[in-house]
Amino acid sequence: MNYTLNQLQVFLKVAQTQSVTKAAEELHLSQPAVSIQLKNLQDQFDIPLTEVVGRKLYVTDFGKEIAGLAGSILAQVANINFKTHSYKGLITGKLKLSVVSTGKYMMPWFLAPFMKRHPNVELSMDVTNRTGVIASVAANAVDFALVSILPATPAVECFDVVENRLYMVGSGDVKPRKSPYPKKAIAGLPLIFREEGSGTRLSMEEFFTQNQVSVTPKMELTTNEAVKQAVMAGLGYSIMPHIGIKNELRNGYLRIIPVAGLPIRNTWRLIWPKGKQHSPVAAAFLEFVKEEKDAIIQEQFEF
Repeated sequence: MNYTLNQLQVFLKVAQTQSVTKAAEELHLSQPAVSIQLKNLQDQFDIPLTEVVGRKLYVTDFGKEIAGLAGSILAQVANINFKTHSYKGLITGKLKLSVVSTGKYMMPWFLAPFMKRHPNVELSMDVTNRTGVIASVAANAVDFALVSILPATPAVECFDVVENRLYMVGSGDVKPRKSPYPKKAIAGLPLIFREEGSGTRLSMEEFFTQNQVSVTPKMELTTNEAVKQAVMAGLGYSIMPHIGIKNELRNGYLRIIPVAGLPIRNTWRLIWPKGKQHSPVAAAFLEFVKEEKDAIIQEQFEF
């Protein structure tokens, strides 16, 4: 047998995506180039690695075994490259993250100094909803995910990064008030919710349930940014993470509405599958966050 690392990389991506087209897109190759590499690898085995049924590609059981071994081989090659560069004082490789939408306001403050310290590191960060983030962790498709509420499944390990505080907010035109409203007063407000499954919405609903406050959403929006714009326009009120509205509060576009029992407090956490072996780049990033988080929090997130 005379298969190459390139062939193993292509096949592993095909196995992960279950598609030549998607594999080509993620590898930045043409579909014919991926098909050729896949065929060249297949020619070295008497047992099929893939099969096509009804125009859909499936990886055979044998192919899944080879994909697992290919992943191990490529990980070892990456480790060899890391060892080589570490002797030169360099860290190289790709750091893969999945971040819930509100987390985009926080994560760049940790990534920027890390990338500056290690300029040879490549970054891939997917900003999506909580469902997508948890799916990426379950598929072991990323090094870390950032969430504010731990998932029930899959089993994960985590590291606490920074406190997440959620306040009731209204538009900047709302008159300031020193004494807090009672919790029951929330029921009479036109409330704007995030979509089902959002971490912010889960925190809101848990607060309402614990305090026996019955509310009906006036509207439901799918991004933190959309909720922010709706509140600023005076369409209603919402409970939002402070981390995503600092500038709007400072500039007077939004106002915190004091309510008894608020803010809601939870924690932004980096999570990864339980038992996962971190790549050298991922291990370096986790160590960086542990070492630098207090300084970054004090500089960027205290108020």
